[in-house]
Amino acid sequence: MFWYFVKLIIMLPLVGGMAFGALWLWRKYQPGLLGAQGDRALKVLEMLPMGTFGKLAVVEFDGQRVLVSVTRSRIEKIADGARVITPHTPAPGSDPRAR
Repeated sequence: MFWYFVKLIIMLPLVGGMAFGALWLWRKYQPGLLGAQGDRALKVLEMLPMGTFGKLAVVEFDGQRVLVSVTRSRIEKIADGARVITPHTPAPGSDPRAR
């Protein structure tokens, strides 16, 4: 009976740590996750589940935001958003050299 408790005391934190580590790795390295995008050309800004298999997503590419519908069988563009002005993206019609 003593060895049972010794094994339990050793294995319980080990299994808990493995579960915590697996969840942490899944959150960090899952592609498309909002926090793990860094400096990529294509970014998923928001995603909203719609029903069992559908999702609405706001995607940013080349400074433009696009609302897309994602299902198991297709991805459709629903609407274009406003152009996002960032420090390294010049506004449309402006000349960055003119100062």
